[in-house]
Amino acid sequence: MDPQKYWRQIPARYRLEAYKCKNCGKVFFPKRLICDNCKSREFVKAEHSDKGKLLTYTVIRTGPADFQDQTPYVIGVVESENGARLTAQIADVEPENVAIGMKLRMAFRKINKTGDAGVIMYGYKAVPEFE
Repeated sequence: MDPQKYWRQIPARYRLEAYKCKNCGKVFFPKRLICDNCKSREFVKAEHSDKGKLLTYTVIRTGPADFQDQTPYVIGVVESENGARLTAQIADVEPENVAIGMKLRMAFRKINKTGDAGVIMYGYKAVPEFE
């Protein structure tokens, strides 16, 4: 991802801003233009839970150039407690220990570094939630 696009997305990415459809109540992250449930175009900011569960995942063994030093790593779809779904890297757990249904929480982490200047991009990764 280029730094300019990343920079524009910082408010939503850093605060995990979720949006709820005013018509049917479905929660989205990130914000959508149209609700895929009822086709409404009206949304309000909603509280986004930082806890959730893993719905599905894949292990990346040959990553793109910016992430080759992190392989193998896990990317998964996490459903938060309020129903919003987001795609995130699953961190702090070995790929062979990842399981569908595992409890996760979102943690603010370094995503990667890009360009000759070494611009560091931060965001959220999902980590195991221990009770």
